Amino acid sequence: MLKTLKRNFAFARRISSVLRSIKDLQPDSPVTMADEFEATVDRSPDSAVFVFEGQTLTYRAFDGRANQIANWAIEQGFKSGDTVALIMENCPDFVAIWFGLSKIGVITALINTNLEGAGLKHCIDIVNSNAIIAAGVQAQRAEAIRDTLADDIVIWNFDGKTGEDLQAQLAKHSQDRPDPAIRSHIRGSDTCLYIYTSGTTGLPKAAKITQMRIRGTSRTAIALSGVKAGDRVYNVLPLYHITGGGMGITGPLYVGATVILRRKFSASAFWDDATDNEASLFVYIGELCRYLINADPHPKETSHQMRAGFGNGLRGDVWRSFIDRFEIPTMHEIYGSTEGNVAFVNFDGKIGAVGQMPKWIEKKMGVALVKFDVVEEQPIRDGNGFCIKAGVDEPGEALGRIGTSGRESFSGYHEKKATESKILTDVFEPGDRWFRTGDLMRRDAEGYVYFVDRIGDTFRWKGENVATNEVCDALSKYPAIDLANVYGVEVPETEGRAGMAAITVGDGFDIGGLREHLAAHLPVYAVPLFIRIQPEAETTGTFKFRKVELVKEGFDIEAVDDQIWFLEPGQQNFIKLGADQHDRINNGDYRF
Repeated sequence: MLKTLKRNFAFARRISSVLRSIKDLQPDSPVTMADEFEATVDRSPDSAVFVFEGQTLTYRAFDGRANQIANWAIEQGFKSGDTVALIMENCPDFVAIWFGLSKIGVITALINTNLEGAGLKHCIDIVNSNAIIAAGVQAQRAEAIRDTLADDIVIWNFDGKTGEDLQAQLAKHSQDRPDPAIRSHIRGSDTCLYIYTSGTTGLPKAAKITQMRIRGTSRTAIALSGVKAGDRVYNVLPLYHITGGGMGITGPLYVGATVILRRKFSASAFWDDATDNEASLFVYIGELCRYLINADPHPKETSHQMRAGFGNGLRGDVWRSFIDRFEIPTMHEIYGSTEGNVAFVNFDGKIGAVGQMPKWIEKKMGVALVKFDVVEEQPIRDGNGFCIKAGVDEPGEALGRIGTSGRESFSGYHEKKATESKILTDVFEPGDRWFRTGDLMRRDAEGYVYFVDRIGDTFRWKGENVATNEVCDALSKYPAIDLANVYGVEVPETEGRAGMAAITVGDGFDIGGLREHLAAHLPVYAVPLFIRIQPEAETTGTFKFRKVELVKEGFDIEAVDDQIWFLEPGQQNFIKLGADQHDRINNGDYRF
């Protein structure tokens, strides 16, 4: 009981501090992210803001670059509410562009640098972009679809090789700040950025990141990581993503810290960068940590000065191995989505938990976990038509109450239909509105909250719910399995979906012991029926697994070049799936 009281007291103290820090984040607030960045520049003009490819940039120089962007945009006739699509790899200019455009109220759409063709066109079109700023191969990809875009869209290229030469234009413009009166009409509920969903299950959606939301992101990063002036934050995540470009930038820049920026993540260069640049913190997503765990030992992997990492998506099996091997004392995990109003913060480093929600603060947090039907993919309702709260350790969909305060606001997406699809009504009382996270979570008896699975990833087999995350954890513990992507596939003459795992493996992998290993770690219904060995995992730019194509291909040996292994009923080991077994499965000859 004493331990519980101490834990709750510590949590109450930390959460109260967070709530105080976001109290001023209101829809009618006249303060913008540009105001806050400029205030940091004025406090610390000669401090380093970015270290990038051997060069150091001061806050004064960074502000000057952003002012050139703003003054150029004014000359071009851009006005408040216009949208500019930004497609560039990580670099200080990436941040200077959206910072500069925000000084005059122009919205920047941060587009995934891996997109091309129809996907790129979709992201440019859905936010009604007035222009495109790009560089390198991204500029070439934009130019390749130029004829399919609106006639008046201009491609501005930093390299000057494709489209209009932006670098030459900026050199002509002043580094003095534009009159802040230009943005004086902007309020907290106005859009500052568009950040896109990852597109793992379809085309990306453009989430509205309002002024109060991006300011809240900076507060969250500070509360989570403890970043302060003088810290040096290593950031290798893509800046078009809310973790890398939101928490990994706005928190450090709000307090006057330095960001050690890298163009792209490199497992082999990670520890050299972190050590040589004296990083004190780093930003992560879970798969980045898994890549580092799977990498060969590095001579500097324990000679760094990093006291903590902060980010999201770190699974429990990787977490313990990571802190033990690399001697990083604390990993600060957060749960949240680009567009949503549900957030959990793990203040005390409880391994595997995304945060806490003790019963006594549940109502104030405005978050509920409700019972969920994984077949219908809808919350379960009682006889009165209302949702039912999940019990202790029972998975349920996480919902966030939609209200008028900054903490409960849900701005949604640029597309109205996509926004409406994420709102659930009449949840606990007539007329109430809640944001659907699309995530299944559970809360233990101590109030710690754990991520279970994405809705649509959990599937039913043999009358039981199978959480893909649980199966991934079991697979990851097997020697020489580097990455595992688990999903359900339809099997003729059966109900539900059978488990299938696409894995990448290293030297020494032996499938001979895999069935026995999985049987020791999973209930019988959760052991995958099929194993597909891929030479390389298919992921998004933020390391999220792609599943749509894998589910569609299933175990069709005629459509898949990769080797597929099959756990034939009655056998103790996986066998190679051949034409005979494939035909028997499709003819319903097996009893599963």
